[in-house]
Amino acid sequence: MYAVIRTGGKQYRVAEGDVLRIEKVGGDSGAEVKFDEVLMIGGTEAVKVGKPTLAGAKVVGKILRQAKARRVLHFRKEKEGWTRLRGHRQPFTEVKITSISA
Repeated sequence: MYAVIRTGGKQYRVAEGDVLRIEKVGGDSGAEVKFDEVLMIGGTEAVKVGKPTLAGAKVVGKILRQAKARRVLHFRKEKEGWTRLRGHRQPFTEVKITSISA
């Protein structure tokens, strides 16, 4: 069975046992996180599609770690002779999907 969930402004297709990186959600490592915005559930005899979400469906995951991604650099050089180097590290949460219920 698989599901399509929405979190952090993005959509993910997940199945039980999948490990994925999502935008940062609150919680410590080992904590449980619930995704209530389930858009679709498939892999059974009939595909269930929400309008826009499925009522009563949820996906549960376990937080593996909270970390920051590699540094993203933004370099700007103007023809007047000045340069600027900026960057940031985007925080993320690594989650392992434990159960999907409809």
